Amino acid sequence: MIIGIGSDLSDIRRIQASLDRFGDRFRHRVFTELERTRSDRKADAAASYAKRFAAKEACAKALGTGMRRGVFWRDMGVVNMRSGQPTMALTGGALKRLEEITPPGMKAQIHLSLTDDHPYAQAFVIIEALPV
Repeated sequence: MIIGIGSDLSDIRRIQASLDRFGDRFRHRVFTELERTRSDRKADAAASYAKRFAAKEACAKALGTGMRRGVFWRDMGVVNMRSGQPTMALTGGALKRLEEITPPGMKAQIHLSLTDDHPYAQAFVIIEALPV
């Protein structure tokens, strides 16, 4: 059963401008340590950050909260499964909200799709509730 859907389109140039203007302040406010490490290793770091930014926005929409009700940027982080497939790791207010919307006797699984084609990065998030 699908319990949340979200999508977001991010402008890589806008993320690059934020990186240029605010540097580490922006990186540390919005991204987890793992996301910063992975993005900073990329040849086009701005595109990597933009995909992760879009994923956070899409996830917040799928949770039904946006960036409010105790959900903060670093409560949502893009991680990869062993297969390499991306998904979201939630903590804090985002995890609390996920637990609130997951029906009893079920567990949530977050599906994430990321893409970029300069100057845009896009993310889709589907939160599915599965029987335990």
